[in-house]
Amino acid sequence: MFGHSDMIIVIGVVLALVFAGVHIAVALGITAAFGIWLMVGDLDVVRTFVANTAYEALRDYVFAVIPLFMLMGDLLAKCGAARDLYALGHRFSKWLPAQLAAATIVSNALFGFVTGVSIAAAAAFSRIAYPEMMRYGYRRPFALGCVAGSACLGMLIPPSVLMIVWAVLTEVSIGKLFLAGVIPGFLAAGGMIVYVVVAATLNPALAGGVARPAATSAAVTIADPPTGLPTEAPIGPLLRSTGLVVLLVMGVLAAIWLGLCTPTEGAGVGAVGALVLALIKGIRPREIREVVLDVGRTSGPLLLLLFCAQLYSRVLSMTGFTEVAKSFLLATGLDAWGILVVMVAIWFVLGCLIDSISIILLTVPIFAPIAAHLGFDPLAFAIIGILAIETGLLTPPFGILVFTVKAAVPDRSVELAEIFRGAISYWIVLLTVVVAVALFPQLATFLPNL
Repeated sequence: MFGHSDMIIVIGVVLALVFAGVHIAVALGITAAFGIWLMVGDLDVVRTFVANTAYEALRDYVFAVIPLFMLMGDLLAKCGAARDLYALGHRFSKWLPAQLAAATIVSNALFGFVTGVSIAAAAAFSRIAYPEMMRYGYRRPFALGCVAGSACLGMLIPPSVLMIVWAVLTEVSIGKLFLAGVIPGFLAAGGMIVYVVVAATLNPALAGGVARPAATSAAVTIADPPTGLPTEAPIGPLLRSTGLVVLLVMGVLAAIWLGLCTPTEGAGVGAVGALVLALIKGIRPREIREVVLDVGRTSGPLLLLLFCAQLYSRVLSMTGFTEVAKSFLLATGLDAWGILVVMVAIWFVLGCLIDSISIILLTVPIFAPIAAHLGFDPLAFAIIGILAIETGLLTPPFGILVFTVKAAVPDRSVELAEIFRGAISYWIVLLTVVVAVALFPQLATFLPNL
């Protein structure tokens, strides 16, 4: 059995490796193997333990849900779903101040149902929504902040990769966790829309309503391919395209929620349906091949991450670290709410430094059992955690969504400081929803308990 000094060494090694820039999977795997060696001092036992964990983890049927949902989302995105969603949102939000910003937020919320990946949304709408807002005279930080801030909705609204990873680590039902994110996700989207409307009402200069002359905006004209949108695209094709996409995604999620199929089976059906829709919309064989290769490149390392996280989680439980951490937090004299605040603060700090999935892999094996002991509902706690971690995507100096927007926007003169400045209000909205779910866990538990 480990002593306290060995526990500290195990935690210290993984943190040192992560902050030294070692890949999170390598850091977790090395630390786990080192921890087993400290415990038994036999390399053969270490090798057997790692091999058994790999076999048991990666053969799990639920792991296929990640690449299949990613394949569904990438196929739909590749065939123009994001562009159609944005054009439709534009058509139906003309009565609002800051209509293009509102359309971007609505489109990101719906796009979250399609991909579940915030970075994909940030990249897509940087090339679709940002040029449109620039053409209509929006202030640059306001437009950039809208694209980066609303992209966070992709990880909160199902099918979210973060939710799948959290569910796999904690053995919570993926379908129930998907349901738990719906109301908080739309609360966040609603809060963001309220912000842009109020901001544009108080300061109309943020969202200029008159298109600039074509001569001054040639670099970002709305009709430039591949990012351009016709100002008045025919409503019929847009409704058909968007309706089919929403029908497919909602059908898959409803089948999972109603228990008609497992999440993995639902993801498989969704991937096939997305392929059919993409073929109908004219996707080329070469693009299908690119999508499959991209999903493989993305999901392969993610599955390796999950294996290493399970290995690390097992070592933590064997060392008794979770019990020690729980005893330490309880010994501080803080009540359950105080401990929750400490956890959220840790997530915020880590969010400044490393990416969301790495944060989940490092902290959830420790925090989830403590939260359960303190009486927090596991679904509500998961949504609080995912929301808190999502704010890290907008937090300097890391802010991976901010860097994604910077890389994707067609305007090379955009600076990171502008995006961070514009995203502050969306960070506040996400934090407000964290507080709301903590105070009223029914926001997360209502739909799963129906």
